Amino acid sequence: MSEVGWRAWAEQMSTGLALVDAELRLRWINPALAEWLALGPRSAVGQPLGALLHDPSLLTQAARVLAEQRSLQWRGLALVAADGRALRVDAALQALDAGTLLLEVHPLAEASTASSPLSATLRGFAHEVKNPLAGLRGAAQLLERRLADEDLKALAGLVIAEADRLTTLANRLLRHDGAPRLGPLNIHEVLERLDALLHAEPAAPRVLHDYDPSLPDVQGDSDRVLQLLLNLARNAIEAGARNLVFRTRVEHAVRLGERLLRSALRVEVIDDGAGIPPALRDTLFEPLVSGRADGSGLGLALAREIAREHGGELRYVSRPGETVFSLYLPMGATHG
Repeated sequence: MSEVGWRAWAEQMSTGLALVDAELRLRWINPALAEWLALGPRSAVGQPLGALLHDPSLLTQAARVLAEQRSLQWRGLALVAADGRALRVDAALQALDAGTLLLEVHPLAEASTASSPLSATLRGFAHEVKNPLAGLRGAAQLLERRLADEDLKALAGLVIAEADRLTTLANRLLRHDGAPRLGPLNIHEVLERLDALLHAEPAAPRVLHDYDPSLPDVQGDSDRVLQLLLNLARNAIEAGARNLVFRTRVEHAVRLGERLLRSALRVEVIDDGAGIPPALRDTLFEPLVSGRADGSGLGLALAREIAREHGGELRYVSRPGETVFSLYLPMGATHG
C-alpha cells in the first residue's frame, strides 16, 4: 500500500497514529491523535516529538529505535496536550524505514475509573478489539457499495452501525469520558434495535414482545443499555434458548441496595434455555466466570457493571427451561 493509501486508511482508525521523520519531528498525525492532544492535524506537522514527550531520555530512545530499525513500547507514559491536560498513555514506536517512525498511542482511563479488576479487564479487551473493528467496518463499507440487493445492503449497514457503536464503547473505556452519557432513553426503541441485531444472526431465536406502552422515558445511555441487553440475549442463545421474551413493566417501592425507589423500570429477558448451573449461581456476575469452555466470562460481568452505572440493578431467577434476567432502572425519587 502506498503512503497516501495508508494515510487514508489510518485516518479512519480510532487508534492514535503519527509519522515521525528522521529529525524526530511530526510529519503527520491522524484525527484521533490530534483530538486527544488538542492539536490541529495540519498545525501539528513540523512540531518536534520532544514537545509531546518532554523527557530527553525518551527522545534518545526514539533516535535509537530509528538508528537500529527496531520497535519500542512505553507503558503509562505521561504526555501533555496542547490545552494543558495531562494524559497517561501506552505508546509504541516502530521504525518503518531509515527515515520514518510510526508512533501509536492508546490513552488510558483515569485512576478513578481503573479501580476495579473488571474495568482493567475491559480496558484491555477494548484495546485489543479497536483495530479489528476498524477492519470490519471497512469491509462492510466495501460490501455495501458493491451489493445490489437492498436486504443485503441493509445487513451491511447494520454491521457498520454495530462496529461504530462498539468502537464508541471501546473509546469510552480507554479514555477520560468513561462515564455513561445519560439522556432520555426509550426502552422500547432499544429493545427494537436488539431485536434487529438478533434477527440478523445465523441461529436467530424467536422473539416475543410483552411491552407496557405507557412507560415514560428514563435517564440512560442507550448504547450501554443495548450492550447489557445484548449480552443477556446472547447468553440465553448460547444456553440453548430458541425463544426469548422481552417484557417491560413499572415496579413500585423497589429497594436497590440501600435505596428505596418509589418506582423503577423493570426490563425482563426471559428464555427457554438450559438454565444456569447451580455451581455458577453464587459467582455468576464475577468477571472471567463462564459455564462454557470457550466463554470469556465478561458478558454478565459487564451487564452488571452497566446496570450499576445507571443506578440500577440486575437480578435473575433460573430453572431448566426458564431463566428470567430482570434489569431495574430508576424512574422516581429515592428514599433512604
